[in-house]
Amino acid sequence: MKLYLGIDGGQSSTTALIGDETGRVLGEGVAGPCNHVGASERRAKFFSAVGDSLRMAAQQAGVEPVFAAMCAGFSGGAEDKDALTRELIRAERYLITHDAHIALAGATGGGPGIIVISGTGSIAYGRNAAGKTARAGGWGYVFGDEGGAFDLARHALRAILRHEEGWGPPTTLRAVLLDATGTTSANQLLHCCYMPEYPRERVAQLAMAVDAAAAEGDAVAQSILDRAAQELATLAAAVRRQLFQENEPTNIHFVGGTFASEPLLARFRMLLDLDGVSQVLQPKFGPAMGALLEAVRLRGA
Repeated sequence: MKLYLGIDGGQSSTTALIGDETGRVLGEGVAGPCNHVGASERRAKFFSAVGDSLRMAAQQAGVEPVFAAMCAGFSGGAEDKDALTRELIRAERYLITHDAHIALAGATGGGPGIIVISGTGSIAYGRNAAGKTARAGGWGYVFGDEGGAFDLARHALRAILRHEEGWGPPTTLRAVLLDATGTTSANQLLHCCYMPEYPRERVAQLAMAVDAAAAEGDAVAQSILDRAAQELATLAAAVRRQLFQENEPTNIHFVGGTFASEPLLARFRMLLDLDGVSQVLQPKFGPAMGALLEAVRLRGA
């Protein structure tokens, strides 16, 4: 029996799935994050995370970890992980790619469509029936990541500062965010977010306060969610224009913590439904399964 391997290497964990040529999962392993591999200690971290997840999956499957093909999708891209992956894993064929690629493959079950990912950051990525791919967004929190959690938190902080300075409307976000951070003024709150104790991921967690304030009827918070939904829908539409005909039915999948906001998701759906041919759906499978499906696809490559 030929074996196939799919790896999802993310910012919070690494998942390995071993399967057969039908995509049936035989073993699964989960280990720590492997998204940073620049320095020598981070190289060790990469080998530990990927190696541990692979060993666990092989032990569960009861197989020797030698593969006909493998696919790995990594947060932050594949450029600095390609050689390390080939050194660590024995396979006849390799596909080492980014996390949006395997998220799309899992969401669609390997078929054509678009995935919109909105967690700390955001990106839209798609593939059509001819195999052509396209992306929009995903350029990081300084220049992009529109509609992601960090972006939501940034707009909330801006709204608080505008009101503090007398040129913005009042908002309950001020009290909510001061309470969430243990600060006593907007100025102190802002300075906290520049400190090492508040890395990008921790600032992004403040986005939950935006959804809570909107649920209580805060108009400013609602406008921030509306803006985020609009931007995420715009990313999806940009990818769709690059890959699909104007009247071609298109499945658009969504994933990420930002979509836990019901009003944001509802507006996102509404905006994409306007073209009459897009269908907004939850993913069929997760990214690790997407990586496994892409590995199986390599049989015919």
